[in-house]
Amino acid sequence: MAIEIKAPSFPESVADGTVATWHKKPGEAVKRDELIVDIETDKVVMEVLAEADGVLAEIVKNEGDTVLSGELLGKLNEGATAAATPAAAATAAAPASAPAQASAAAESADDQILAPAARKLAEENGIDPNSVQGTGKGGRVTKEDVVAAIEAKKNAPAAAAKPSAPAASAPIFAAGDRVEKRVPMTRLRAKVAERLVEAQSSMAMLTTFNEVNMKPIMDLRSKYKDLFEKKHNGVRLGFMSFFVKAATEALKRQPGVNASIDGSDIVYHGYQDIGVAVSSDRGLVVPVLRNAEHMSLAEIEGGISDFGKKAKAGKLTMEDMTGGTFTISNGGVFGSLLSTPIVNPPQTAILGMHKIQERPMAVNGQVVILPMMYLALSYDHRLIDGKEAVTFLVTMKDLLEDPARLLLDI
Repeated sequence: MAIEIKAPSFPESVADGTVATWHKKPGEAVKRDELIVDIETDKVVMEVLAEADGVLAEIVKNEGDTVLSGELLGKLNEGATAAATPAAAATAAAPASAPAQASAAAESADDQILAPAARKLAEENGIDPNSVQGTGKGGRVTKEDVVAAIEAKKNAPAAAAKPSAPAASAPIFAAGDRVEKRVPMTRLRAKVAERLVEAQSSMAMLTTFNEVNMKPIMDLRSKYKDLFEKKHNGVRLGFMSFFVKAATEALKRQPGVNASIDGSDIVYHGYQDIGVAVSSDRGLVVPVLRNAEHMSLAEIEGGISDFGKKAKAGKLTMEDMTGGTFTISNGGVFGSLLSTPIVNPPQTAILGMHKIQERPMAVNGQVVILPMMYLALSYDHRLIDGKEAVTFLVTMKDLLEDPARLLLDI
């Protein structure tokens, strides 16, 4: 019996998707719940799984084609078995020498157990597929296995180099070449670009700045980080949880910063859903910590850590990405000293964190070296006045420079 393979049902905010990768070819056997095809939207990559055992009979939508919600992608013959190829039959009938058998086995294994998406990712990052341990069904090397290999390669100690030779990264193109590489923009990157241009053209956007002495938080973190990690099952105490907690408190005091504009109406939100900007291979994504005002520092750190892992593995869901009343972006992890972040519509404000840098500061008439961070709040001036924006940042500064206020709610 032929079963139709259809695109997933997209949410209202997603108009269509693109066929990213077919993991099976026509005539290949498919197991129930096995990944068949990836559909890339402007938010996440959605996986389409097989509904039953059988054979992929037909591909209707090829890689790169645009598909609508529920549109036919291909067909699966339920209960059918894949026919052996003539080459495979000949190999089975005629014995081969040991070296030939080993070579054929290696080639067959490489073709059969390496998923197309995993193969592409391995090639782009210089990973030898044969060195990756497959964790998928039948030893199949999945995309997640390659991602893990890439991370392991990054974290591995560098090979000893000649003392006189300075370390340098390999150039993309050879010196002197006048070549170009053209690649299609991903749907996520295109959507991000569209929204950024839309935000700048439709908002009266302003940015106000302040600076925070990070020493109190750094001292607190240094004192309790080991105990915190032990108490909360390996969850590490970072800086983001303090900023999220301070932001939720500041948003309560300045509800306009937590509001949004819907046509001619202002929507005030009685909750704080904080979007945390995360960098991924596909571009910038903003998963959301829901009801962050009720979360502990450990829950916030755990949530952000999970989002980071899911972003690297391409496993963020549509639910992870939708909503949000306020966003925090930390360009400091890449070394940014100061920036003007762009608001993520329909939100009306975004907080930019930056690099912690020691600077000479005047304290009680004396010059003291302190670890300082610049904070930037970009906001929609149609809704938020300068007084509200400045008061919001001052509130965050006070809370971060005296973390006890977060616990005492003062």
